Amino acid sequence: MDKALNLRIEGGFALIEFDQPESKANILSARSLLELDGIIARLEQEKGLKGACILSKKTDIFIAGADIKEIEGITSPSEGQAKALAGQKILNRLEKLPIPTIALINGACLGGGLELALACDYRFACFGDKVKIGLPEVKLGIIPGFGGTKRLSRLVGLRKGIELISSGEPVSSNEALKIRLVDGLRSQSMLLQEGLEFLRKNSGKRKACKPKLKGFLNIFLDRTPLGRAILKRQAEKFILKNTKGHYPAPLKALEVIVKNYTCGLSAALEREAAVFGELVITPVSKNLISVFYLIEKYKKAKWVDAGHSKIRKCAVLGAGVMGGGIAQAFSAYGHMVRMKDLNYSALGKGLKQAKEVYSYAVKKRKLKSAQAIFRMGLISATADYSGFSNADLIVEAVVEDMQVKKNVFRQLGEIADSRAILASNTSCLSIAQMSEGVKDKGRVIGMHFFNPVHRMPLIEIIRAPETSDETVATLVEFSKSIGKFPIVVKDSCGFLVNRILIPYLNEAGFLLGEGISFERIDKLMLNFGMPMGPFALIDEIGIDVGYKVALLLEEHFGERMKTAPILKRLYEQKWFGKKTGKGFYIHKGKDKKPNQEVYKFNTGRGSALSDEDILKRMLYRMINEAAMCLEEKVCNEPSDVDFAMMMGTGFPPFRAGLLRYADSAGLGKERFY
Repeated sequence: MDKALNLRIEGGFALIEFDQPESKANILSARSLLELDGIIARLEQEKGLKGACILSKKTDIFIAGADIKEIEGITSPSEGQAKALAGQKILNRLEKLPIPTIALINGACLGGGLELALACDYRFACFGDKVKIGLPEVKLGIIPGFGGTKRLSRLVGLRKGIELISSGEPVSSNEALKIRLVDGLRSQSMLLQEGLEFLRKNSGKRKACKPKLKGFLNIFLDRTPLGRAILKRQAEKFILKNTKGHYPAPLKALEVIVKNYTCGLSAALEREAAVFGELVITPVSKNLISVFYLIEKYKKAKWVDAGHSKIRKCAVLGAGVMGGGIAQAFSAYGHMVRMKDLNYSALGKGLKQAKEVYSYAVKKRKLKSAQAIFRMGLISATADYSGFSNADLIVEAVVEDMQVKKNVFRQLGEIADSRAILASNTSCLSIAQMSEGVKDKGRVIGMHFFNPVHRMPLIEIIRAPETSDETVATLVEFSKSIGKFPIVVKDSCGFLVNRILIPYLNEAGFLLGEGISFERIDKLMLNFGMPMGPFALIDEIGIDVGYKVALLLEEHFGERMKTAPILKRLYEQKWFGKKTGKGFYIHKGKDKKPNQEVYKFNTGRGSALSDEDILKRMLYRMINEAAMCLEEKVCNEPSDVDFAMMMGTGFPPFRAGLLRYADSAGLGKERFY
């Protein structure tokens, strides 16, 4: 069997090369750890060594983390603890080598990969976007198990250590240098050469020292018992606000990091291993691992076996919130975008929407101001079709009216390049009907984004009967290239996500009509794990939009999709939700409070329904509709439903998906008509 590691000794320096056989990535598996242990044992006996470099032979990958399959296979806390302790022992030997060591990070350095790098004396990273450094274990429902809860904070300080581990978010090479997680940045071509030169100039082991902190507040929070207590309390509040208590790993990580910060390495590692073992067998961890596999599956899914074309220039028809959001999403990945609407006043709204997204990214330091200005400059505006004739992809995002869309597609069929893809951002209307006036129907397709476009990762690719394989393949690859997850669905009313979501929202409306308060229903669904309650969601979508979509589904599916009367009442009042400042809630900026006037439309006298009854009615409607979508082949398999609902509606990942939840709750064999 080919080895995952190779040792070379050149000029008195050991070069430990990771190169996982038959894989694009290196992982820190039990096998590779044993190989590393053997190499360390050899280096301990080697005479005359001046230093050691750990590097990767893979392109853009240092070490992507531990072996997820091995983590998934752990069945008891003691087994999890033992495996963590075994890995810690090997990295401790690396740390104790009498020669200086340096990790040369040329790409993704995550989880166990970073823990290995932290056990080295020094770290260099490459310039560029391919470098991502972090400890994402909480996203799998666990905490770092190979020393990360001690060694990271020891290097970057308690505050930053808590932030990086409890969020699971990686940092760029520039940020890593800024927080002293790495000691320098080098070009990829010179990484090894300059790493060796650095070791020649730094011939001794790195001396243990406190993190270098700037500012009185950081020093106070890091180095005093009171400061650490305050930091822990504030971090706990922040974590609970973001996780609603559904994810135990971030809170456990916080507890371990704080306790480990002031104790010795041995005690810290024992505590870390014990908590790792405790978390790794929880249902939340097992579910999050299944979600990880789902994400990897849909990252790679091709959907059709066909060649695809290259999309360079895009055009967007309609400059509302969605149109502006779509234009921003395209320009963010370097595509020139031409945006059209009826007049320049309307175009201003679309440009404003795109600019707000970029301004927020600059504010949060995700982009530099110059980058935002450049990408915003890729969007141009027009009140006619000038600039559309050479677009490779045209997306219409006009009003949800079939006749309007038919007229639009008829015009696009005449003015667009014969090879251009013509896509609709419709949320429920038939792509086949829209394409009736287009000569080449093979290039017409649905491309349904979700609001807000820059945050929602899902795109529904809607294939009409005459849509070509090449069109599907091109749009799938393009969607991936702009950081989205595409899922291909059948051209059917409501497609997949809205087909399942609207019955859920309607059921909430019917429950309200029976006398259940909308605040109670929203709270119940939040406690279940949804990112927001159904009524808050309707306000976010827009009651005008939601009501019209609900009516279209009712028209198509009949009594089963009957629209809740309360939606009509609020629509008639022109209470459209967040966009008008009034819906089920009164909205003022980021704040909202219940709109008590809603209850004047209620005819119900109250209900004795329990919380469990309410949850069942809400969830069964979705499960039932999902089952029918599978029967009608709107999508291919149950995982399509689970993935789409998580990425399109925020269905809680810790429950692993709608149908996975139904199975785990013992609902898989029932039908809920």
